[in-house]
Amino acid sequence: MIMVLKTASILLSYPSQEIHQALPGLIGVLESGNQSKDKETSLLIELARNIAEGDLYDMQERYVHLFDRTRSLSLHLFEHVHGESRDRGQAMVDLMSVYETGGFAINERELPDYLPLFLEYASTRSEQEARELLSQTLHIITAMRERLKKRKSIYAKAFWALEKFAKSKPDASLVETILARPEDDPDDLEALDAIWEEEVVTFGGNSGEGDCGPDRMQRQIRASQRKADNLEKNPNANAVQREAR
Repeated sequence: MIMVLKTASILLSYPSQEIHQALPGLIGVLESGNQSKDKETSLLIELARNIAEGDLYDMQERYVHLFDRTRSLSLHLFEHVHGESRDRGQAMVDLMSVYETGGFAINERELPDYLPLFLEYASTRSEQEARELLSQTLHIITAMRERLKKRKSIYAKAFWALEKFAKSKPDASLVETILARPEDDPDDLEALDAIWEEEVVTFGGNSGEGDCGPDRMQRQIRASQRKADNLEKNPNANAVQREAR
């Protein structure tokens, strides 16, 4: 069952060319396994097929539109519970400590609360520990699934699979609190720019020590890098976007 977490980690990552090319093989592994008929696995197979069969550029645009340009669908877990408060910095430090204790090294390009990274770490633990870890974030996962379902996004299937894997129920009041927050419009570029200009979050509270960098800046850089990659692959993208607007 740990394969469910590893697969979800891959499918919730940016659909790079490498991932896109590897998906047919991953689908084959999932379909041939003993758990291929489990609900969690079947949900992930549906999402994997959707991404694999789609045009790579379209899949990348869809991903960025959903997860990079929509704050209420952020794949950074603490965004949904701490927002831009100083508490988020300490939560990052605590989670980093969990990774280090478990001998899990992370790429400096991502923050520790990035969901695909968290799932990758959980996939290295025992099944019981992995379920416990996932249960601690279940209110966020459930709220994300509800929001994606509302948008009729197939990505909701990944979050549904995670809920099934956890085999527990989220705190309903916490889910309601998250869902009560307004959803932002990913097409409102002025609002997006305003978010990036907000005060950044640093690790270690108010001290200058342990500053691991701003979340917003990392997200902006990552989105910009993806946009540059897409333009290199599709030089007519800017013209298409201007015409669409």
